[in-house]
Order: sequence, then structure tokens, then C-alpha cells
Amino acid sequence: MKAAVLTHYDKKGTELEIREISTPIPEEDEVLVKIMTAAVNPLDNMIIRGEVKLIVPYAMPLVMGNEFAGVVEKTGKNAVRFKPGDRVYGRMPLKKIGAFAEYAAVKETALAVIPEYLSFEEAATVPLTALTAMQAFEVMDVHAGESVFISGGTGSLGAMAIPVAKSLGLHVYTNGSGENEERVRKLGAEKFIDYRKENYADVLSGVDHVLDTLGDRELPNEFKVLKEGGNLVSLRGLPNGRFARRSGMPLFKQLLFQLAGSKYDRMAAAKKQTYDFLFVHEDGSQLDRIGRLFDKEHPLETSIDTVFTLEEINEALAKVKQGKSKGKTIITVREQ
Repeated sequence: MKAAVLTHYDKKGTELEIREISTPIPEEDEVLVKIMTAAVNPLDNMIIRGEVKLIVPYAMPLVMGNEFAGVVEKTGKNAVRFKPGDRVYGRMPLKKIGAFAEYAAVKETALAVIPEYLSFEEAATVPLTALTAMQAFEVMDVHAGESVFISGGTGSLGAMAIPVAKSLGLHVYTNGSGENEERVRKLGAEKFIDYRKENYADVLSGVDHVLDTLGDRELPNEFKVLKEGGNLVSLRGLPNGRFARRSGMPLFKQLLFQLAGSKYDRMAAAKKQTYDFLFVHEDGSQLDRIGRLFDKEHPLETSIDTVFTLEEINEALAKVKQGKSKGKTIITVREQ
């Protein structure tokens, strides 16, 4: 089968090789998925640059790709949740990625059935953002009636996180450019702050939870709007000791990340707040729950920017690296 393979880390980035490799044989708890489409994410470029190797150390050569949609080809003898022909999607298991290929052997616990109203291209845009939203709110331990500020919530994450937060009974606040206000209000945002007109840190206070998508430069302001004892979950800051312990990492990594994230822990401690870093992991049951939160009348919102072929994977990675996309960059692995 064809696959896009990383041969070595490179801080400046390096191109993937399209290779012919053996089709994987599913283990007893795995499903062999015929990949139809995959999404390209900033995470893929981060892996290429070696920026996550302390969190997940990969052996080379590595078949790349984290997010996919496809069809069940066969199942391992202990994999009973799916049958051949089922349309499935998911986030590849952290320790065994490989969505940029014609086939992938995936633990069945990482998979969920694609909602009928989604095409393969649309479905491939969902898993990472959906799981990020669910896992962030899980770490926050949210309760109905509480408030959450989603920083920069006008992108693909916000399109998922806002309606999910609303479905959990949260009061949702976000900021972004004014042309997106109507759209995110329809998704469920109660308060929208146009960053060109005012700073959210001047108009928000006492928020129960913050979901950070902006990173270091905005974290001081985000802690400012968070109530005393509130929780901030960051997708762009540095890992800390809490993250390492939650992930079950060995003691030396717990100590390493405790040091790395100590600046943010000190910011949080000033008002008895907590800081958590999130690196989204596979979870088919959470993805299935997301699918049940939406239906054809109130569908999952998907947005596709550009579609490439598997042979064009390096152009797709370059596009994602540039930023400023208005939706997900998609790889079509085979004709549909």
C-alpha cells in the first residue's frame, strides 16, 4: 500500500516520502480501516519538527497522519464493535499514528461510526476538534450553569467547542473578528467580544473556566478573567506536572514537565486557580457521544479549506504551516 512516511525529525521541517509498504495486519483488538480521507493539522508539522517527542517518542520511519475517515475492511478476533463495511472515523492512537496511508490498523476503542449525513471529507475534519472539546471540558470538570471563555473561538475548534459547551449547559463567551459574530452566536455563544473594538480582559471577569487556544502571550489576560479557584486548560501553552501525572508518564518526565510549566503554575497559584495542558488522545466513546449530540437538523459544523491527494501531502503540510486557513486541509486517499 502507499503511505506518507517521515524518516527523521527536522526542526526546520522536512518532506514526507511516499512509499510502498506492507498493508498492516490488525491485532486481536484492532480494526483494519481502508482510509478514504485524512485531515492535515498543525500537529503533523509539530511532529515532523520533533516538538512533541518528549510527550510521544516515535520510532522512524513513521507513517504520518492523526485524523481520518474510512471503511472497516476486517476486524481482529476480539474486535466486536464494528463489522466490515461500517463507515468509521477517529483520531489515531497516540502511540500508533498512520492516517496518511491506504490502510491503517486501529484499536477499535479509538473508532466511532460516522453520522450518516457526513461525507468522508467532512467526517475527517471532526475527530481532533471534537475530542479536544470533550477532553478539555472533562479536565475542567464542568457543571451545567457554569461559564467558559473560549479564546479565539471563531476557528474550527470553536465551531466544535461552542455547541458542545452549550449542550453541557454552560454559558459560553468567546472573542474574535467581528465578521464571525453572527455565526458563533448561532452556535451558542452568549457573549462575543470583537477584538478590534475591545479587549476581553476589560469586559470579562469571574469566569469559571477558560479554554486557551492562543498560548503564552494571552495567558496572563486569561488568568485575569478567570475567577478565584477557576481552571484554565491550554492547547498552546507548555505541558506541566499535572499533565504528566494525568498522562501516567514516568517520574523523570513528570519532573521535567513540572519545571517546564512552572511559570503557568505560578500564574495560576496567585488566585488558587489551576492550569492544565491538553494533548488530545484517542477515544471512540467520546467521539460517539459527540455524534449523538448532533443530528441532521442540528449537524456537526464542518469546514473544508483545500483538498489534496495523498501524493500532494507535502503541499498540504506546507499550506497548514502557513496558517490562515478557513477550514481543514483534507487528503483524499482514494476515489469515493
